[in-house]
Amino acid sequence: MLVSGSGTILDAILAAGITVDLVVADRPCAGLDKAAAAGIEAALVERTDFSRSFDRDAYSDEVATLLRDRGIELVAMAGWGTVFSEPMHRAFGGRILNTHPALLPAFPGWHAVRDALAAGVKVTGCTVHVAGLEVDTGPILAQEAVEVRPDDTEASLHERIKAVERRIYPATIGAIVRDPTILMKREPL
Repeated sequence: MLVSGSGTILDAILAAGITVDLVVADRPCAGLDKAAAAGIEAALVERTDFSRSFDRDAYSDEVATLLRDRGIELVAMAGWGTVFSEPMHRAFGGRILNTHPALLPAFPGWHAVRDALAAGVKVTGCTVHVAGLEVDTGPILAQEAVEVRPDDTEASLHERIKAVERRIYPATIGAIVRDPTILMKREPL
């Protein structure tokens, strides 16, 4: 599992009874502490360069090598803050899962909730998908709608989306663990 934040998705996955063999973070974060408290091996592959010259290929290769060395077969990103390039997708292509706070293909990118509110949509939601080279692309595995309320703020809407995410992401991962052929199908669960 790849984390960058508070570890609430990690909590939900563990609560669903899904075995997590390794937690990797790209920055110091609470997710690493939660992994350690749960007795899960945790590793920090810190990204310290946020400049235009960031060597995304070298970083992607470093994370992919760590995952391969630990025998990881399925990668779940949970709020992971770094976009991977070709080396990671070569190593784990079609086996990297991600979650996004919108009904893709609508509102891809880092500000999906803000963008949905700005667009004035009545419904947004959460998507679980296979990560691709381009941000928020790849086959959709599961989606669930969330109503946008007239008094919603970015924070209130995002909290309701996160509640859905903490339910459908573990359910999707669990389904794939039981039947890995799901990743070859093109229809959402």
